[in-house]
Amino acid sequence: MGKAINIAIIDYRMSNIFSIKNALDTLGYNSQVTSNSKEILAADGAVLPGVGSFPEAMKHLYQLNLIQPIKEFIASGKPFMGICLGLQLLFSKSTEFTDCEGLNIINGKVENLSKYIPNVTVPHVGWNTIIKNETTSFSNIKSSIMSRSFEKDHYYFVHSYIVEPDDINHIFTKTRYSGFDFCSSVLVDNVFACQFHPEKSGPKGLMFLNKFFR
Repeated sequence: MGKAINIAIIDYRMSNIFSIKNALDTLGYNSQVTSNSKEILAADGAVLPGVGSFPEAMKHLYQLNLIQPIKEFIASGKPFMGICLGLQLLFSKSTEFTDCEGLNIINGKVENLSKYIPNVTVPHVGWNTIIKNETTSFSNIKSSIMSRSFEKDHYYFVHSYIVEPDDINHIFTKTRYSGFDFCSSVLVDNVFACQFHPEKSGPKGLMFLNKFFR
């Protein structure tokens, strides 16, 4: 049996951390909920989950001195996953409540979904499909592995805001809600981040987690 893979689940006091921990534990990973920068940087992989508002999340990340450790971890090349708000925080800025700067790992912005579908109920809650972005080509091994066996599978969403990468080549999957296609995940080098919740999406969601961290 190989060495256990250690995954740091970054705790910034507003994350739904136990669902992702349970999912990773089920898959056999050694997961640890932590706000300690040394523990984060020592891990083999890291997850930035999230529930709540963008400005409040950034405030917590600053207060807990987690900005630099997150950037250092990503720069190390080890696998890093953002989920829901954790996806949005990786972007340059958000318009939620007020203009707010993000981690600026991925160039782009976060906008309210209702801006594009004003007559439709928001938040977008429930199961929906993800479809690979066919207009871009992902050449690395990780993207090839992750591209298998998920086409048109259903995953669980709950969100009012969406990400808009400046570079459309960063879009890994899209999802259609009430006739509008939005970016539902990005893949940039060692960073994968998704608007849906793989940890709440049954066996297919667990498979997605496992493919990324294995």
